[in-house]
Amino acid sequence: MEETMNSMLPTVRGKQFGFTPAIDMYEDKDNIIVETQLGGINPENVDISIENNVLCLKGESEKKSEVDDKNYYRKEIRRGSFYRSISLPTKVDGESAKAINEDGILRITIPKAPEVKPKTIKIETNKK
Repeated sequence: MEETMNSMLPTVRGKQFGFTPAIDMYEDKDNIIVETQLGGINPENVDISIENNVLCLKGESEKKSEVDDKNYYRKEIRRGSFYRSISLPTKVDGESAKAINEDGILRITIPKAPEVKPKTIKIETNKK
């Protein structure tokens, strides 16, 4: 059974991650904003990257000493490694992204890339 459960966990480059954090993603006029809860997770243990319009969050929460599993009535708090990969809905300027941790909520603000507008090219003639 454990082998079956482990096969369902996300794997990135051979490393298994324990859980996938929930996110909220929305936009304003100029940005895509992604929020996730970081309660109990040191922001220094979180890596954020944007590549090919995909936002990746990965990190690890500190493991506290736990009672043997059979003594739990409920065990819902997730600890350990996590990973989340999110395709962004529009082209973004990843180089200008900013992240802030406020009251246990990680907010990542990613500016939308300027819209590339088609350019009309006028044909010149060399009349003499």
